[in-house]
Amino acid sequence: MTKPRVVVTRKWPAEVESVLKANYDVQLNEQDTAMTAEALQDALRTADAVLSTVTDPITADVLNAEPLRAKFIGNFGVGYNNIDIDAARARGITVTNTPEVLTDCTADLAMTLLLSAARRAGEGERLVRSKSWTGWHPMHMIGAKVTGKTLGLIGMGRIARAVAERAHFGFGMNILFSDPNPPPPEVTARLNARECTTEEVLRDSDFVSLHCPGGEETFHLIDTAELEMMKPGAILINSARGEVVNSEALINALRTGEIAAAGLDVFEGEPQINDGFLDLENVVLLPHLGSATHETRVAMGNRVLANLQDYLAGKTPRDKVV
Repeated sequence: MTKPRVVVTRKWPAEVESVLKANYDVQLNEQDTAMTAEALQDALRTADAVLSTVTDPITADVLNAEPLRAKFIGNFGVGYNNIDIDAARARGITVTNTPEVLTDCTADLAMTLLLSAARRAGEGERLVRSKSWTGWHPMHMIGAKVTGKTLGLIGMGRIARAVAERAHFGFGMNILFSDPNPPPPEVTARLNARECTTEEVLRDSDFVSLHCPGGEETFHLIDTAELEMMKPGAILINSARGEVVNSEALINALRTGEIAAAGLDVFEGEPQINDGFLDLENVVLLPHLGSATHETRVAMGNRVLANLQDYLAGKTPRDKVV
C-alpha cells in the first residue's frame, strides 16, 4: 500500500519526525531553512498533505498551485493568519492548528517579558556582561514593582487566562480585560477579573499584555492613539502577533517616555526587526520563544499528526479551522 506523501516545511522535534518517517512518504526539511513561495506551491502540487508553520506565508497565490494535490494543511502553531483561510476554503483544503498544548509555556513567556521589562533585567545583564557594573547603590536601575499592580489583557482566550492565573494568584495583581467574546462568568469570577473596554484597559492598567489573533481586524490595534491612552509608567507586553503593534509608534513612545517600557516576543515582518528597537534600553526583545520548550514543541507536532491521521481516515480533525 502506497504511503501518503507529506511535506514538512521546517525541522520538527526528532520524536515527531520519527513517527512521520515510519508512517508516511515524508519530505523533511533537514536544513531548517524557510521555503520559498515556489517551493510551497510545489509541495501543494506533489504531496497529499503539507505540514506548515506560522512563518510560512501560504497566500492565495501560493494556494493557486495547479494541479492541486494537497487538500490538507496542518499548521504547527495555534495561530493560522499565515494562511489565506478564504482561499483555502475556496479550494476545498482542510486547515488545522494546534491549540491548548502551548498555553502554559506561552503564558510563562509573557510573564517572563513582564518581569524582565519591569525589573530591567535585560539592561542589567548587559551592564554586567560589559563589565561596566560598579557595584550596588540605592538608586541604581530602579524598576517597577509588579506585585499588587494592575494587569490589563487585550484578549481573554486560553493564553490570556493562563497569564491572569499567574499574575493574580502568583503576584496578587488586579486583572482587567477586553474581549469581544468574553469567557464564562465563573472564569472571570475566579480570577477576580473585570471586563472593560479596550480604552479602559489601556488607561487603567500598569501592565498591558496582548493576547489577540493576528489579521486584518487587529492590524496595528496598538498605534499612536492607543499608546497615548496608557499611563506614563505603563509597560506593554506582546507575545501574540507582531503586526498587532505599530512598531514605529511604539519606538517613538519608548524614546519619549510616553510609556515606561515594553517586552516583545513577536515583531512586524519578523525575522526582520525595526532597527529603532535595537538602541533602546527600555525594551526586552526575544526571538519568538513563546512555545519554545521541548515538551511543548513535541506536543504541537503530535497534535498536527493526530489531525492528519483523522483527516486521512475520513474523520473531521479535532482542530479543524476550515
